[in-house]
Amino acid sequence: MNLKELTHVYFVGIGGIGMSALARWFRRYGYAVAGYDRTPTSLTAELQAEGIEVHFEDDLSLIPKGFREASQSVLVVYTPAVPKDHKELNFFLENGFTVQKRSQVLGMLTQSLFTIAIAGTHGKTTTSSMTAHVLTYAGYNCVAFLGGITQNYGTNMLLGDPTKGNPVVVVEADEYDRSFLTLHPDIAVVNSMDADHLDIYGSHEEVQKSFGDFVAQIKPGGKLFYKKDLPLAVPDEVTAADFAMKKESAAYSAWTIQGQGHSFTFDISTPTGTIEGFRLQMPGFHNVLNATAATAVGLSLGIEPDTIRDALADFRGVKRRFEYILINDRNIFIDDYAHHPAEIEAFLKSVKALYPDKHVTAVFQPHLYSRTRDFADDFAESLGLADRLILLDIYPAREQPIPGITSELILQKTNSRDKTLCSKQDLLPHLKKKPVEVLVTIGAGEIDQYIEPIRSGRSRL
Repeated sequence: MNLKELTHVYFVGIGGIGMSALARWFRRYGYAVAGYDRTPTSLTAELQAEGIEVHFEDDLSLIPKGFREASQSVLVVYTPAVPKDHKELNFFLENGFTVQKRSQVLGMLTQSLFTIAIAGTHGKTTTSSMTAHVLTYAGYNCVAFLGGITQNYGTNMLLGDPTKGNPVVVVEADEYDRSFLTLHPDIAVVNSMDADHLDIYGSHEEVQKSFGDFVAQIKPGGKLFYKKDLPLAVPDEVTAADFAMKKESAAYSAWTIQGQGHSFTFDISTPTGTIEGFRLQMPGFHNVLNATAATAVGLSLGIEPDTIRDALADFRGVKRRFEYILINDRNIFIDDYAHHPAEIEAFLKSVKALYPDKHVTAVFQPHLYSRTRDFADDFAESLGLADRLILLDIYPAREQPIPGITSELILQKTNSRDKTLCSKQDLLPHLKKKPVEVLVTIGAGEIDQYIEPIRSGRSRL
């Protein structure tokens, strides 16, 4: 497929965080763009406001005319989350259209550009957003495909400037469905390789193998930065360095980490010296580690240490990643996308470190029946860090129910002394029954729909 021959790009599942970013890129660079998604969201509304035609019924007649004729000028992009019986997708598949997954298209776009790929079962959205911000702050012409909405830019896509020549591309490398194996980066970062997506991989060993395959695709002469002790084989002709959160334990190490107010401060030791005085508006021990990785990438590109430190101090975070919703004299409300036990543990430990004398109430919505089944014991342990635990029903996403797998499974296993199951409709009345000092909402499902009603209710207390 030749990009120069394309005129029209149609997205089946255009409202996804990654798909919408790709749609924006094609629109920015002069292509006609349209698409389908199941439900309207703020993201689809933004796409429509930018002139992209989006509809919400699986109906062939709603596909704009210019996208319905198979030719070398039309590309169809889809997400694996689209069901196999989808009428529009099957129309394109059966009628000679060029149909590719988002990951394949992303791989094609980045083949000829200097690419920084951020991978990991946790931390990739924040690290890629931090890295893109550091580059942009330092004056690079940066294009970024991100998995979250950056607070600095209000978008999941940095478009760069087409008039300034080839950009540097920062891309979040997604391990789901092995999508990141379409990428051949110049610089790669691997934050974590925990067991996840076992419905796809089957075992932790297969997850690790896939990350090894990803690292093997770094271009000769490229660079790898990875969290200390990850079992990765460094390819020949690739320079590697590790990062950690203990002084002198890795090539890049964050230390003197302290919670101050609602932020974290720290220093970073590097192979050429120590950079002092980092401050993150986006707190969390895990985010300090993410910032360390972004610092390593920035230094490898020749960005001055002071510029990196200033850029990270200016970084305001990513929506739904340790996002402060409300701070007043009586209440603190934080929302986080964490949906794996390791992420929840890192998040709650950071909250407790910032507010050691305050009572923490956690509202958690499990994501996927299979993930709940596979990690019930680990969920129970990590959620036990909260002083009070409120469990919502499982958000199914793409899955059908699994007999015997409900939120009750986690509730039975956790050691939390103050724990309860709660329906979504009863959540707001339940929260008003007891005093709340620090409230955190956690999960990757639809729990974000309750953030504003909760915020409004707490602000009136």
